[in-house]
Amino acid sequence: MARMMKVAIVDDEEDMRQSVSQWLALSGFDTETYASAEEALKVIGTDWPGVVISDIRMPGMDGMAFLKRLMGIDSGLPVIMITGHGDVPMAVEAMRLGAMDFMEKPFNPDRMTELAKRATQARRMTLDNRALRRDLAEGAQVMGKLIGTSAAMERLREDILDLSQADGHVLIDGETGTGKSLVALALHATGPRAGKKFVVVSCAAYAEEALTAKLFGPVEEGGSLPLVEEARGGTLVLEDVEALSQSLQARLLTFINEQGTPAETRILAVCNAHGEGRTLEDALRPDLYFRLAAHKITLPPLRARGEDILTIFTRMTEQFAEEYGCDAPEVSAQEAAQLLQAPWPGNVRQLINVAERAVLQARRGSGSIASLLMADNEEAGPAMTTEGKPLKEYVENFEKMLIDNTMRRHKGSISAVMDELCLPRRTLNEKMAKYGLTRQDYI
Repeated sequence: MARMMKVAIVDDEEDMRQSVSQWLALSGFDTETYASAEEALKVIGTDWPGVVISDIRMPGMDGMAFLKRLMGIDSGLPVIMITGHGDVPMAVEAMRLGAMDFMEKPFNPDRMTELAKRATQARRMTLDNRALRRDLAEGAQVMGKLIGTSAAMERLREDILDLSQADGHVLIDGETGTGKSLVALALHATGPRAGKKFVVVSCAAYAEEALTAKLFGPVEEGGSLPLVEEARGGTLVLEDVEALSQSLQARLLTFINEQGTPAETRILAVCNAHGEGRTLEDALRPDLYFRLAAHKITLPPLRARGEDILTIFTRMTEQFAEEYGCDAPEVSAQEAAQLLQAPWPGNVRQLINVAERAVLQARRGSGSIASLLMADNEEAGPAMTTEGKPLKEYVENFEKMLIDNTMRRHKGSISAVMDELCLPRRTLNEKMAKYGLTRQDYI
């Protein structure tokens, strides 16, 4: 499950602190309030799981000095500045130093909520990517996270290994939840740039001016390096690249052209534009699109690789069971069929969330996989289809997964498998031989 992000509100005026805190709390945010920058700095450190909203003018350490300290602690920490009407130039300067955005007093509560939402999403992505880099330090470990034996996944792994050795920029396209960020990391970790900088930014999370400063600078005294400089020699990942404004697209194209060939900094452009019926070619100017799409990887949706569903679910329930100190839930033949027939609009991310919730349910001895799927997919579209596969192949894949999963749960007990699947012994033996399954593999 996604980690809960905090919102630290730093202001010397108690009425302002409480007003902001109460409004954000009503919108579902977990808030903390601090009367001074010095007090907040006792709590906020590297990888702090949250964002900061701070007044610019405060006694003692003012907002600008506070911002510089925060950027020195963690340059990826989103900071939103609160400013009076006459302090707008100072707020713009704060954005050049690394602030994500600013609000003028009296602020619009809806705008504040939207900024907090964007900031927490960006922070979550930053921390998740840092965790990935720590946990998956070597390319082989990264590739191991791409679970599945379907033809689509085999092709994806081959594409990653081929393109990781190339110098050209790569466009990574796919539906939400298919694993685009993991593929970006795999491209970096399995190629010659592994061990060099891997820098990620969400183009949708920042206001245009803030994103321009974050990407390109200029560098101010005490501020962090622009991301194009921080990523020099390594990889720069542009999440939600379709959100770039026209002026930023022009700036990015200039940067790419000035690098020459081969590029010193490789750009991996991650796109989800088609999810709203709009292609990336619609969103980007043609010259930038063709530079970013020198190579392209399109991730398959989960419904196009149904034979991987039970494998992923089993792997993740075992992982979560170990994490929570309990047994992984057993999956009956009926539940396996339900997992395979679910539409999975959220793709692998949704499947992983269901696996975690299934473990938590099993730990407290309540609920069912069917109830989880019903809650997740009550407004979803049609169930998984064969996506152009011959029906015979689809049925065989389903049959093999079902027997394999049942044999695993019953630890190779032929009689138990026969009872659950209602199969005569001869039929079960024939199907196991057909699919290369042997009892010894499960004992």
